[in-house]
Order: sequence, then C-alpha cells, then structure tokens
Amino acid sequence: MWKMTRRISLSGRLCCFPEDPPEDVDAWSESVDNVLTCKKGQLAFRQFLQSEHSEENILFWLACEEHKKMKNVPEMISSANRIYFEFVQTEAPKQINIDCGTREEIAKNISQPTPTSFDSAQKLIYSLMARDCYPRFLKSDIYQALLRRSDLR
Repeated sequence: MWKMTRRISLSGRLCCFPEDPPEDVDAWSESVDNVLTCKKGQLAFRQFLQSEHSEENILFWLACEEHKKMKNVPEMISSANRIYFEFVQTEAPKQINIDCGTREEIAKNISQPTPTSFDSAQKLIYSLMARDCYPRFLKSDIYQALLRRSDLR
C-alpha cells in the first residue's frame, strides 16, 4: 500500500504534515492564539489564508514577531525595511489592509525602527485574523480534515 509521508491531500489542497496530524489540533478551536503559537497551526492557517488570497496577513504577523526579537540595530533596520517594503508601503507586493494613518505613522518612523515599530499595524492584522479569518478557518475543509484525522487516532 502506498503511504504518504510528506503531504496529505485535503479537499484537493496540499497540507505539509506528516501522516499523523498534529496532537494539538483540538486546541486550535479554543483561540486564534493557540493556532498562532503552534508551528503546525501556523502552517495550516497559512494554507487556509492562501486559499482565501490573504496569506499576507499571517506572513506580516510572523515577520513582526521576529522583528520584535531583534536586538542588533543593523539587523533591526534591515528587518524593518523588509517588512515596510514587502507589506506596509502602498503598492507593496504583499500589502496588508491597514488604515492610512497607521501606514503613514510607520512610514514616518521607519528610518529609526524599534522592536515595536509595527505594533499598531500588527494589532490591526491580528484583530482582522481573529475576527474574520479564524472563524472561517475553523469551518474550512483544511481544519475539519485535520480534526477528523486527529479524532481517528
């Protein structure tokens, strides 16, 4: 019998999990934080957001989480510029949906970034994901298939 070890098919989509589903799939339904603090949860949620053409939200959120950890000033400047040009500036390749005031505030301060430079935008995106995307994720084929496989163990 043929056995998949790298990818499983979930309603025509690919999900990068080993044959056994993550152990904490059930916990993902408790809060968006449980999804975002779990690497496999992030992968499943990202795949779902890709299917909705809004993957930039989790990518931005994750980039901000990494940016906050930076202590080295040159690295922080490089990280801030990458985040700004990739997600924040108008017409960015993966432009996030934030209000113009937040966008302008980040643009004004990008030359002297701090670990909290993107906090206001990150909170907006987190809220969007928690309020809008996360409930749909829980109903999605991706999550439901993982949940069913988890229940079969």
